[in-house]
Amino acid sequence: MKKLLFFLILTHNIVAQSIDIQGHRGCRGLKPENTIEAFIHALYSGVTTLELDVCISKDKKVVVTHEPFMNSLFCIWPNGKKVSKADEKSLNLYKMNYSEIKKFDTGSNGNPLFVEQQKIKTFKPLLSKVIETIEKTLKKEKLALVNYNIEIKSEEIEYNVSQPEVAEFSELLRKNIENKLDPKRITIQSFDFNVLKYIHKQILDGKFPKVTLAALVENENIEQSFDKLGFLPDIISPYFKQLTAEIVSICHKKNVKVIPWTINIQADMESTIGMGVDGIITDYPNRAIKFKH
Repeated sequence: MKKLLFFLILTHNIVAQSIDIQGHRGCRGLKPENTIEAFIHALYSGVTTLELDVCISKDKKVVVTHEPFMNSLFCIWPNGKKVSKADEKSLNLYKMNYSEIKKFDTGSNGNPLFVEQQKIKTFKPLLSKVIETIEKTLKKEKLALVNYNIEIKSEEIEYNVSQPEVAEFSELLRKNIENKLDPKRITIQSFDFNVLKYIHKQILDGKFPKVTLAALVENENIEQSFDKLGFLPDIISPYFKQLTAEIVSICHKKNVKVIPWTINIQADMESTIGMGVDGIITDYPNRAIKFKH
């Protein structure tokens, strides 16, 4: 009887909620991550938000990439040679112009961690090109508008090493999104609270578009994260395995939405959604779309 009651409650929560399905790095489980091909595929999968990461090149371009280097798991030199683990340190994107970055193939090898991922010859795109392509596709195909969740990949020990300082990084991003998208469609997230603090202040001062701010956390106490941040973000995004219904309740009482990362197994999606979350980030939007309402 208790199991039946739990199932009924879980089912009710899933049906009643409006769930934001975010395609992680587009749809990393199916197409090469953070590529235009992945974002286009995610559109047709029915996601409500495209999640992506950005770093900065030597010539100050905002590049869509998770790491500020060429990942040896899947990157290929322009000469066709696979990037080795030892190569990674020499391939710091912050020390490379975008014209050089674009020559590296990031999809032909696939990714051994994602066996369903299609092998496609592709490259790391500019954020401006991603936005332009997505918006044209939405209009041409008459698809529902999607939101953008842009993660600023930043950490203090990497300032001026593989990235610029927070202010410069944030301003470069601002120039890429301002007047190109409705700020209501944009979330900026980061593990680096210095980034969130800076943008929050700029928004209050009227110097930055009023975007949604999301705090990424992993092993931190939620209340302590709020204290550390110094303000309540619009969204808190914890690692899903550390999430509890109590944490969701605490956040909702403060009017903070909860969108955990990265959930790829349907059973985990069901149990997490049953906690009352506002969305999920997944490498497999095709597995999650059944929960979209």
